[in-house]
Amino acid sequence: MTTIYDPANPLYLDEADVREELTRVYDLCHGCRLCFRYCTSFPTLFEMIDKHEDQDAGRMTPAEQDQVVDECFQCKLCYVNCPYIPELHEWELDFPRLMLRANAMQWEHGLKSIREKSVSKMMSRTDLIGTVSSATAPISNKVISAKPGSLVRKVVAKATGASAVRLLPTYSRTRFSTWFKNRPKVRLGKRQAKVTVFPTCLVEYQEPEIGQDLVKVYEHNGIECSNTDASCCGAPWLHSGDIKHFTKVAEKNIKVLAAEVRAGTDIVVPQPTCSYVLKKDYVEYVGGPDAELVAEHTYDTSEYLMMVHKADDTVLKTDFNGDTLGKITYHTPCHLRAQNIGFKSRDLMKLTGAKVKLVQQCSGIDGMWGIRDGNEEIAIPIAEKLSEQIDRAGGDAVAGDCHLANTAIVEQTGSEARHPLQILARAYGLPDES
Repeated sequence: MTTIYDPANPLYLDEADVREELTRVYDLCHGCRLCFRYCTSFPTLFEMIDKHEDQDAGRMTPAEQDQVVDECFQCKLCYVNCPYIPELHEWELDFPRLMLRANAMQWEHGLKSIREKSVSKMMSRTDLIGTVSSATAPISNKVISAKPGSLVRKVVAKATGASAVRLLPTYSRTRFSTWFKNRPKVRLGKRQAKVTVFPTCLVEYQEPEIGQDLVKVYEHNGIECSNTDASCCGAPWLHSGDIKHFTKVAEKNIKVLAAEVRAGTDIVVPQPTCSYVLKKDYVEYVGGPDAELVAEHTYDTSEYLMMVHKADDTVLKTDFNGDTLGKITYHTPCHLRAQNIGFKSRDLMKLTGAKVKLVQQCSGIDGMWGIRDGNEEIAIPIAEKLSEQIDRAGGDAVAGDCHLANTAIVEQTGSEARHPLQILARAYGLPDES
């Protein structure tokens, strides 16, 4: 049996080898059961093995193995809590990476249905969809915002694969890059650092206000900002199993971002899935000096500001004369926790004088998995658990770094959820352009 996570290995897409490794890992997970509460993959796995008197993972059929794979939405919490990961144990168990490998094997060998492949190809073209939807925002938003379960939404689900019943993020008529290009030039009194903003497709097309407040907060603290021509990080392609298309996207972005770093900037990313991809997946699937350079200089936006705050030669302003909050409920996105950098957004908001209550329940979104048609039966109950914890926390406001997770919060609670940098911008007294 082999333990292969390297996409360049000749056996990476070999079906027999993948299934042998699935059997090995499924057996280990069945014996441990630590991760039963993170997603339905594990209860499904345990039930399938428990039905056999000898509880032999090798008795699982390929279809049963694949069902476990299909129910994994790459939250990565099992890896965060697993005692048998490659860095710690000889078993070298990395469940999320194995699921990515299994997805890639299914894609390569035609084990995914034509419908599933077509939906993945449609939803993964975020830049094309974003460009068209932003240009036609009044019309596209009317369609997107139609009543869940309505005929309009069912037609959209049939055409695009987006859920007919989930609340979907709408599009902005003015893209972040357009705002950045046309905004008045800002003269910094004393430049402390220089960064390139990797806006992500969510901020570029759907919630540019996050990017606007990012830039304002950074410039308020003497950090010069530039924008980049990089495209979507490619996560939808990777998570669907199309690693060839993901690698193509990644190589293009690495070239652009490595040039930015060599020009003297760091890369800051306001969405946790995308920062994870730049830090981790580009190195795994493309590799090389440029990918490592980009990973080394990529930061979550709050992570970077806390680094400025704690450094000896830089200063983060702590004069908060604007609208501050007494108690904030902060949802910690799974892909931010997976980066193992601590709770930097919490620490940042605490500087404003607020008491911050952590809610660490997954939103069940994780990229686009939770808003795909057909995943609602699993995804919505996970979001409902998040809603219950937010209600119990009872804060004056809700904050979260992931815009898709924040959309799920709005869907389930009816309350707005804002990015931590938006909380910080208002505390500084910086204007809200929306």
